[in-house]
Amino acid sequence: MTDEDSILIGEGVVLDSGAASVPLRILSGAIDVIVTVVVMATGFSMLTDAVAQLNDAWVRAILTVWTVACLVLAPILVETLTRGRSLGRWALGLRIVRDDGGPVSVRHAAARALLGVLEIYATLGMLAVGVSAFGTRGKRIGDYVAGTYAMRTRGARRSLPPLAMPPALAEWARTADITRLPDGLALTARMFLGRAATMHMAARVRVGSQLSARFTEHVSPLPPAGTHPEDFLAAVLVERRDREHRVEAARMARSESDAARLRALPYGIPDAD
Repeated sequence: MTDEDSILIGEGVVLDSGAASVPLRILSGAIDVIVTVVVMATGFSMLTDAVAQLNDAWVRAILTVWTVACLVLAPILVETLTRGRSLGRWALGLRIVRDDGGPVSVRHAAARALLGVLEIYATLGMLAVGVSAFGTRGKRIGDYVAGTYAMRTRGARRSLPPLAMPPALAEWARTADITRLPDGLALTARMFLGRAATMHMAARVRVGSQLSARFTEHVSPLPPAGTHPEDFLAAVLVERRDREHRVEAARMARSESDAARLRALPYGIPDAD
């Protein structure tokens, strides 16, 4: 297991993070670059013929907009709508996720795309490859800034069992104030809970206690006295996940409501069939 594929926690225990290897990232990136260059070249040819009658300033402006659309806007749109996928990543079974394992948003995709212009296109990929080769989990600069990494979705090691809310902590978790966990901490805890049953008991107790102590810095009030560290970790992760789902569901409902109002005709005039 390489450094890019693992997280080292207390007592030298190594947990698999499912991170993609650097060669896989290079190959998936090469596929995406080839597709982008082909689309750009085709667009340049078509646009040049279409705007031949315009002056040079307008031609340059239109071609600049097309370049920005291909190199920045298109990757942001694709990565956001597909939750971290692209043609190259789909072909090789990869996905971009947050450091805590969650799905990426527009903010993450924008940071990666903007820095990708420098890392991938301006330096012919040399900067991205160099940083990925010597960084953790195969990250490039855009990943460090965005707080993301490439995860394997095919050929990865055994998937983790789903987490469930400990019944005794359900009421406490609903009212607890849970602040944002540092990058990697939630993922480390999730990997620990998934592998805890296979760990040596002494190491399991030590690692669980260490992670629990770190979680207490981000939760208020603390769980009831005598709560098992693993139950505490599971309760925080499940409640955090459920809250993110509720926020996303509410956002989607608002978007659908706004779209319905925009589509509706004014003054109650029925739409024609």
